[in-house]
Amino acid sequence: MPNLFTKLTKTAILVSLLFTSTFAMAQDGTIYPLDAPAEPNAIPLNTGGVDNQPAPETWFRQWGDPMARNISKATLTPFLPKKGKANGAAVIVAPGGGFRWLSLGNEGWEVAQALADKGIAAFVLKYRLHPTPESLDGFKESMNRTFAAATPPPSGTAAPAGPPRMDLSNQLEDAEAAYAMIVKRAAEWGVDTSRFGMIGFSAGAGLTMHSTLHSKTMQLDFIGPIYGGMGPVEVPKNAPPMFNVIASDDFLFRGQFGVVESWFKAGRPVEFHLYQNGGHGFGLGNPDRTSNRWFDAFMHWLEVNDFLVAKPAK
Repeated sequence: MPNLFTKLTKTAILVSLLFTSTFAMAQDGTIYPLDAPAEPNAIPLNTGGVDNQPAPETWFRQWGDPMARNISKATLTPFLPKKGKANGAAVIVAPGGGFRWLSLGNEGWEVAQALADKGIAAFVLKYRLHPTPESLDGFKESMNRTFAAATPPPSGTAAPAGPPRMDLSNQLEDAEAAYAMIVKRAAEWGVDTSRFGMIGFSAGAGLTMHSTLHSKTMQLDFIGPIYGGMGPVEVPKNAPPMFNVIASDDFLFRGQFGVVESWFKAGRPVEFHLYQNGGHGFGLGNPDRTSNRWFDAFMHWLEVNDFLVAKPAK
């Protein structure tokens, strides 16, 4: 998997790429075309294509991270623990990218490998995306228009409503297909389906939450939305325990605690980590930022809640 570098300033560039209206790239944050990397372990989910898709799947690299856009064929890539290390827990990993691209290195493969190293079977969901123009310049311009409304306002003015709402039916279908495949192949992959969760980053956190609230087929045992939207939600009575992470200097925070308060008021287990700094898009963490050790806290939370040990038979 590709190594990340210069994580100290990476967040600001990712935020610019995602949600600012200027879309200006610092010299070191230039995006470069990238040949599609080999994905030998990717399993097609066969959920169909994307309507009105104008361009083929395209890859690019920024800050050392491989990213893909115009994804019209969903896949699932397993990252399984080494023999003798598996503890039976399983996690679907949903990378982010505003539902316009996927940060597959920073928020996908690296996270899945870290989970596998801890004995957890991890599965990176490469879900279908909303179309973007074929050229990189057209891609940037489309992002300017799409996310201009989410640009942080001048001091003293009201916060914007956020990015426009999107139809997530394709993405939910992909998540449900991934869940069904893992359940079907649980014995083969050493998965205990009573300890099966989902974790997502940014837009992937949104998909994790959307799956939790709206899927009629997924029965997640725990969720981990990482630097996702913080607005209030309607919490189902059987909502899974939630581990939620965001930094106070993340533009998505804006002093909101809605989703955490919703979980708490519903009487469902919730752990919330508001870090002093880290910005947006920090993946496993940025050195010298307080958010750098959220993954350790997540593993401790899983352990304390008995998700890392087999449950006794009833």
